[in-house]
Amino acid sequence: MITIPANLQTLALTATHLTLATVVTVHVLGHKRDPRAAVAWIGLAWLSPVVGSVLYVLLGINRVRTRARTLRGTDRRGTGGPGSAETPSNAGLLAVEVAGGRITRRAVEDGNRVRILRNGDEAYPSMLAAIESAQRSVALSSYLFRADRAGLPFIKALAGAHERGVAVRVLVDGIGSGYFRSGTYAALRARGVPVARFLHSLAPWRMPFLNLRNHRKLLVVDGAVAYTGGLNIGAENLVLAQPDRPVLDKHFEVRGPVVAQLCEAFAEDWRFAAGESLAGADWFPALTRCGGTRARAVTSGPDQDLEKIELLIMEAVGCARRSVRVMTPYFLPDERLTVALSLAALRGTQVDVVLPERSNHPSLDWANRAHIEPLLQAGCRFWTHPAPFDHSKLLAIDGQWCLIGSANWDTRSFTLNFEINLEIYDTVLAGEVDEIVASQRAAPLTLAQLRDRPTAVRLRDSAARLLSPYL
Repeated sequence: MITIPANLQTLALTATHLTLATVVTVHVLGHKRDPRAAVAWIGLAWLSPVVGSVLYVLLGINRVRTRARTLRGTDRRGTGGPGSAETPSNAGLLAVEVAGGRITRRAVEDGNRVRILRNGDEAYPSMLAAIESAQRSVALSSYLFRADRAGLPFIKALAGAHERGVAVRVLVDGIGSGYFRSGTYAALRARGVPVARFLHSLAPWRMPFLNLRNHRKLLVVDGAVAYTGGLNIGAENLVLAQPDRPVLDKHFEVRGPVVAQLCEAFAEDWRFAAGESLAGADWFPALTRCGGTRARAVTSGPDQDLEKIELLIMEAVGCARRSVRVMTPYFLPDERLTVALSLAALRGTQVDVVLPERSNHPSLDWANRAHIEPLLQAGCRFWTHPAPFDHSKLLAIDGQWCLIGSANWDTRSFTLNFEINLEIYDTVLAGEVDEIVASQRAAPLTLAQLRDRPTAVRLRDSAARLLSPYL
């Protein structure tokens, strides 16, 4: 047996550390845009020999972006910029439309009809009826899809559509819908329904993907009618049935040409997860105008769509003149969006942010209390609403433009999750969304309340805020 002298072992470890740390440094300098993140990773690589470099390889490299560029097409059905229909008379909204086209590479589509659905009590029956009447295709993506009182009827309807020859594709998140076991995935597979779990793997070398999730909620039937918003599929959303922990939410039925953009988003995700391309008239039929709403899909994720929803929000907030109304279950925006909201308030725009009194994640509540003091100082107004917990994600600008969809106002949704939103140019619908947010302003959250928190609570909240990128 050959014994390696201790000094040679030390020399080998030192050489390994220096080599790995140098490689990490070069990679960070070439790929990390955030200086704080870059400094943190470089420091960890040099100050924590070998371990720091291994952690960077596992958690710091965005492999999804590389894989997505390989699997997803880069072309968009829209060319960006203003659509062919009448553009907004409001100069600020025109700027949003132009910037949005360049951000998303999609055009605003005219001739749509969008209907608000409240909670699972209104949304689920309409969604199930659409699936049961499908003739050609059904595409369903959901972050949470439980095999419970709410989910079982969907499983039955999807299986029924598949059995009668409809092309059915179902995508569930690999973590949200059950990491070790997904009853929904198992039930659909047992019935022969094509189903995939997004970024799911038990292999150790797939660990870097565990923090990346498909948070989109999207149903497209026959390529002609879509449902999107914040609503998952679970019994907690059947509020009228009085579940133990009811969850309020808003979902939206969408008809018209913009449905093609929503179906395109699903097709990209399906190709990413299952390697199958969806094309042809079953998925993308010719669509006619059926209403007066102008709309555009906005996708975001840790791939070629990085931060696009956040960029659009910043542009819309920057163009707001009268009001910014926000309703979100989780509020932990980064410094850029915090500054945009502060500047809006400072120039005299009324900024209202409505949060739940208590969400379903206490750590997020702690973190946002440590996050909002500068916004209150700038003149933004924060409100809380009591239980039941409201999971809605809504934004209205000047009562003329609104943004709906799956994205929360936090770093996870803006940078780590795959999200889908719909921006809408319609004074009637935007006014409805504005009124919904305004109606939920139950109790003001003030600077005095924040400053009166006990020291231990303030320290707890500040510590939770440090974890905001991963909450």
